[in-house]
Amino acid sequence: MLVQANHARQRSARSNSKHLFSRAKAVFPDGTTRATVEKDPVPVYVQRGEGAYLVDADGNRLLDLNNNFTTLIHGHAFAPVNEAVVDLLRRGTCFANPTEHEIALAELLTARIPAIERIRFVNSGTEAVMFAIKAARAFTGRPGVARIEGAYHGAYDWAEAGQAISPGKHGWETTPIATPTYRGTPTSVAEDVHLLRFNDVEGLVKRLSAMSERIACVLIDPMPSRAGLIHPEPAFLEALSATARKYGILIVADEVLNLRQGYAGASMRYGVKPDLIAAGKIIGGGFPIGAIGGREGVMRVFGAEDTMPLLPQGGTFSANPVSMVAGRAAMEAMTPEAFDRLEGMGERLRRGLKASIVRRDAPFSVTGAASLFRIHPKRVTPVEYRDAHLDATEALLMRKMTRHFLEQGILLPYGAAACLSTAMVDNEIDLILRAFDDFLDAESQS
Repeated sequence: MLVQANHARQRSARSNSKHLFSRAKAVFPDGTTRATVEKDPVPVYVQRGEGAYLVDADGNRLLDLNNNFTTLIHGHAFAPVNEAVVDLLRRGTCFANPTEHEIALAELLTARIPAIERIRFVNSGTEAVMFAIKAARAFTGRPGVARIEGAYHGAYDWAEAGQAISPGKHGWETTPIATPTYRGTPTSVAEDVHLLRFNDVEGLVKRLSAMSERIACVLIDPMPSRAGLIHPEPAFLEALSATARKYGILIVADEVLNLRQGYAGASMRYGVKPDLIAAGKIIGGGFPIGAIGGREGVMRVFGAEDTMPLLPQGGTFSANPVSMVAGRAAMEAMTPEAFDRLEGMGERLRRGLKASIVRRDAPFSVTGAASLFRIHPKRVTPVEYRDAHLDATEALLMRKMTRHFLEQGILLPYGAAACLSTAMVDNEIDLILRAFDDFLDAESQS
């Protein structure tokens, strides 16, 4: 017990992280370069990664359930990726000309994901979503975008409007309003972004029908992560497909995060047949990447032989060889068996978390699928973003839980999806379950 107490004090001190944050505040506006970096009150600075674990700037070894926001499906320093990149570095890092590496990764992705008949590479998930929306506009000739309330789709104006809304003084608006995320956003953005509530069949049909002449696409994450990692109801997805087809609206599946749900991705898992897919994260093997894929007829907007493209798309580092070879090495290792093993660990973890909740009749619930999970301070499992939104008391409880996990040597994301990696084994699942058990016991006694 004394050793554990010493470790807890060491972690709480984090003197090196505090020193680094002090330096960072002198050069960055808020001390960080990403709004998503968690501070409590300072970030945990990382020294290195080792498989399923991080070692922070103070020498603490932490089980990583963030994996750079679900990117590192193999954990840290995955040997096949490292070897492929080191070999490439000896021959050059980037060129204006294409390389065989981009063809090889494209062949892998188009072979395993039925909805991707043709593909283009960019540098991030934000870019992938942005160009998918632009492709839908170029194909349909319409400007509008429909998207799910509270879902996260990156930093393109038309993709982010409505992603961070909260109840007003008198509660939630009956009809969601696409509130821009930053001051000064052109009013025309909100006018052409139409919010849908997840799993609301009636609202979806009504909104798409009313605005069908202006809507180019419905942008949907098959299991909205930031909105709660909520399971899609089959009736909702069936209504989406039927209504979109009726009015010639394209379906854009944002699988930047959720492509890790299976060998063929999340759309295949849930029966969605998208016209376009935005991908990223795991397909880059830990390096910057994004991709837009889809039906050949739609993808022709990017160009066909002897014709000018309806949608020009370039990018100095698009399809850069480093990301291409790293992505190929990472994805080749994600065989059907590797996905099955991850899913098995995820199922065991979610069952264990739920069992702990039931045993104590605790006010928590669990969502997620495959290698993803999220713990909610909610007695009733959320079915849409509004259900998952945290009030002040719930937010405080979640902060207490992430602190408890950190003291137990586990880096658990606050307010976002947690994920497993292929570097984990049953011992790591046991560690997570014990930490949650301890937290619930401590809460019941407080």
